[in-house]
Amino acid sequence: MAPIDPHSFTDSSHPLTTHVALSLYLDFNSSIIHGSALLTLSSAFNGELSLDTRSISIDMVLDPLTLDPLPYRVSTTPDRIRGTEVVVVLSGQSSLLIVYSTSPSASALQWLSPLQTFSKSHPYVYTQCQAIHARSIFPCQDTPAARIRYDVVMNIPNSLSAVMSARHVRRRLPVPEEAKHLEAGSLGSSLWSGEDRVVEEFAMEQPIPPYLFAFAVGELGFREVGPRTRVYAESAAVEVLDAAALEFAGTEDMIKQGEMLFGDYEWERFDLLVLPPSFPYGGMENPRMVFLTPTVIKGDASGAQVVAHELAHSWTGNLITNINNEHFWLNEGFTTYAERRIVEVVQGADRATLNIGIGWRGLTDEMERFKDNLECTKLWNKQEGVDPDDVYSQVPYEKGFQFVLRIERQIGRTAFDEFLKKYIATFKFKSIDTNTFLEFLKANIPGIEKEINLQLWTEGVGIPEDAYEPVSTIYTKIISLAKEFKEGRMPNEDEVAEWNGQEWELYLENLPKSCEPSQVMALDKRYRLAESKDYEVKVSFLQLAIASKCREYHGEVEKSLKAVGRMKYLRPLFTALAQTGGTEEKQLAKQVFAEARETYHPIAQGVVESILSKYI
Repeated sequence: MAPIDPHSFTDSSHPLTTHVALSLYLDFNSSIIHGSALLTLSSAFNGELSLDTRSISIDMVLDPLTLDPLPYRVSTTPDRIRGTEVVVVLSGQSSLLIVYSTSPSASALQWLSPLQTFSKSHPYVYTQCQAIHARSIFPCQDTPAARIRYDVVMNIPNSLSAVMSARHVRRRLPVPEEAKHLEAGSLGSSLWSGEDRVVEEFAMEQPIPPYLFAFAVGELGFREVGPRTRVYAESAAVEVLDAAALEFAGTEDMIKQGEMLFGDYEWERFDLLVLPPSFPYGGMENPRMVFLTPTVIKGDASGAQVVAHELAHSWTGNLITNINNEHFWLNEGFTTYAERRIVEVVQGADRATLNIGIGWRGLTDEMERFKDNLECTKLWNKQEGVDPDDVYSQVPYEKGFQFVLRIERQIGRTAFDEFLKKYIATFKFKSIDTNTFLEFLKANIPGIEKEINLQLWTEGVGIPEDAYEPVSTIYTKIISLAKEFKEGRMPNEDEVAEWNGQEWELYLENLPKSCEPSQVMALDKRYRLAESKDYEVKVSFLQLAIASKCREYHGEVEKSLKAVGRMKYLRPLFTALAQTGGTEEKQLAKQVFAEARETYHPIAQGVVESILSKYI
């Protein structure tokens, strides 16, 4: 076997899947999807084809042309990271039909009861497939090396509606005949065509990596915010919809700017779905339908920077994709660069520089986090036997950004813009590795390897000496004020009068890791940081409070950990409690997680469990 990806059972000598046709029956009572997956391969194949699954029960595997059963076997012991291998024996077929059911514990799915939603009357489910969780929704070659087109027929309660990272075809009544394979499996006959059911059809015509497969089902409403953009959220969450429409009103301007910088927008629409607070990421760049946490709605349009990042993925990540997670920086480093170029035009150079400064601080913090695991400080790093969720960090984003910026600084922005457009046009709808990029770079910018140590940047540990710490008036002023705090002086009101959340975030992140409790409390008394509506500010402050043994803020820490499920906030707060705290803090971490666990997405549950098991 020649693996194509350390996180997949896919064999590089096997034909890759090019299309998947899914029939899905969503059972909210059992938190199970009964499904069939018709996989079409790039060529006919004789032999054993390996597929990835996780917590999936297979009813049968059929030749879709003859409906004869195909021999298959399922590995008896799941791999801790990759899940369960399914091996199907093919005899010249170029397609196979799998009838199966998911598990209530599927790692990509979060099922919310009515009480966990805004309306309190209808359930909700959403997906998060990055990095290797699509295999818990349908059997597949779950590697970004296998780019797929897909069609979906989704059967849901008729009181709900569905959205997908795909074109919506139509909403219609179910047809009994289309469920014959499912009814031969675990789905009881007549359920498909129940009077309370409706079918939503979707089609994704562009080839995407499986981790970009995404859907959400609930009682959804929307607001129009541009010719290519709607903002969706639960229809009962009127305030969220209205606030999101205001926050993201400038989206069309950003799309146009992206097209000027990087070429045509290839995905037709750029809709936004604001998810419940349990969504584990800030944003997820699912094509046509970006998923967002409600914490990005800040009321000052600064949350649009997360949208700028997800938009930039439309070119770098979705069009050109890393071939596996060892080359994740190709997705995130280029996207962070592209995001800041969009922000620079739309919101100004000072705002972009501030972002670079926050990123620089985050990168230096990650170097401290991984001081005992230097492999994680490399851009191109080995991940055999490593769960991508465990090593998710700012390194591919911020060190990747620094590498891309280093190339721009070497050849100049005009030449780099030409190079970037050519790079995207050359590799669009392909999945590549670091070597492929470096060879393209050297071919198109002759002699670049003499000016920049490419191997040091991509395979070396730590931050290279020729990285760039940003310089701007506002950045320098904030760093200076943070240094003064160490000497006992806090900023006065006129010095911070123009600050938004990002200025406060940069300031807090440059304070000492712990301070005198009296200093911390005095700062909060003056500026009410613990009560900030901006979670970047609130969490940065609460980290400082925990490390400084300010136990007066434990109530606010508990409230925050129970209010949101975004890992950007859970990871630092649980780590601060468990790693640097005393007995009281460790006990608080265990208690809060026990009470809040079921409100977190399965991916976030796993991350918090690994933090607590490491430090407690």
